[in-house]
Amino acid sequence: MPDPTVPPTPPVPLDALLARADLGLRRIAGPADPAAVVHWAHTSEMADPYPYLLGGELLLSAGVHIPDGAGAGYFDAYVSRIVAAGGAALGFGVAPVHDTVPGALVEACEMHGLPLLEVPPRTTFSAVARALWQLMAQARTAELRRVTEAQQSLATAAARPDPVPAVLQQLARRLGGRAVLYGPEGTPIAGAGPDPGAEARTALAKLVEVVRPSGPSGQEPSDARPSSASDTVAGVRLVAHVLGNGEGFVLGTAAPQRDAGDHTIASVAAVLLSLLTGERHGGSGADRSSALVRLLLGAAPSEVAPLLGGDRWRVVRGRPDGRAAPDPVAASALGAALGSSMVDVAGEVVRVLVPDGRTVERVPGWTLGVSAAAAPRDWPAADAQASRALARARATRTPLLRHGDRPALTDLVPPHDADAHARALLAPIERSPALVDTLRTWLSLHGSWDRTAVALDVHRNTVRQRIARCAALLDTDLDDPDVRMELWFALRRT
Repeated sequence: MPDPTVPPTPPVPLDALLARADLGLRRIAGPADPAAVVHWAHTSEMADPYPYLLGGELLLSAGVHIPDGAGAGYFDAYVSRIVAAGGAALGFGVAPVHDTVPGALVEACEMHGLPLLEVPPRTTFSAVARALWQLMAQARTAELRRVTEAQQSLATAAARPDPVPAVLQQLARRLGGRAVLYGPEGTPIAGAGPDPGAEARTALAKLVEVVRPSGPSGQEPSDARPSSASDTVAGVRLVAHVLGNGEGFVLGTAAPQRDAGDHTIASVAAVLLSLLTGERHGGSGADRSSALVRLLLGAAPSEVAPLLGGDRWRVVRGRPDGRAAPDPVAASALGAALGSSMVDVAGEVVRVLVPDGRTVERVPGWTLGVSAAAAPRDWPAADAQASRALARARATRTPLLRHGDRPALTDLVPPHDADAHARALLAPIERSPALVDTLRTWLSLHGSWDRTAVALDVHRNTVRQRIARCAALLDTDLDDPDVRMELWFALRRT
């Protein structure tokens, strides 16, 4: 079976072969159809070439098989057999057997609609075949380049905060048509590209039912259904691909034409959509379910962590670069990019638990804050580290920032004493989370009004008012570096 990930070699337009000045070919009969294509060349002097043709050939002959005195009946039978075998065109060499193309052959080709090319004496059949292979190689290189670019654009789209619409949009653009994702119930849930019309739209929905695992009752079992199906309606090529995640999703495409590499491009999109719409598991589903049940029944995180596949984890907080809040599919795509299925959507932020030892890299379309590796009992503190790292990353417009995990001077102070000092120092503002958060962000950004405003999504005047309020309530000079250092020490304990 051909590999669906490798586009087949596209055929060559017959007009492209005729345009080769070095060959000097001339069409003397048959339709001048711009859509006529040739898949390969074959030389034969058989009176009946039918058994040796596969279809789509440019059959080359010097007329050695033509008997003396052959009439219209002979040529009619000869041409009809070529057409019946699916031959694309006939090339007749006028040397060395014949000085001209027989008139009866021209009439037969005209009657049967078979393009007839005159091959001049200076052009050998080998030269025609070599030119055809050169054109096919050029076409294949161009098709491979097109498919590679499409694969790269689809992969980039899958890493965006809105991956499913982005993948469908790229697929529709690459196919020059419509791409639709159908849900397990058979209803369209997302789409991109121009509407192919009511007739094609209805036919595509019916085609989806042919492959959808949970189709209407009375049809064959889901395991007997094909993985894809195609049809052509009103000049539109329709294809339905069932996604391989077992969730019942189907990808449908409607395009005015079907190029050689389009199947490969659609297959890549189907794989990406399968990953985006299916459930991802860092460990087995049973282990993850067991961990959740134990937490709900009061087990400590340290007891549950081994079921998740590791003892130390990092918390990654991510926020889409756009204004739109992430949906569950976008959050799942981020988790897949980071190599973890432990994902939580918290408002405009996505939190991901990533096992220690797995490198956290930049993800296009996201701003990330990464905590230090932490044991389960320290996960809340790690979440706070990731939150602060994300705030600094957004303020400095950095795609990814990591919390430093090296020992600090604060580690030399007993935690109980440090916590007591922090509570006492921050008591005047502890009832106002907005003031605490603003002060923490402002200090982390070295007193920058603009970057603090960006990090908090507020106006810079709001930042100034809040910091002035903090200074008044704390009764201290926030321009004093010693004061800032002490406050930063206290804020890190909260």
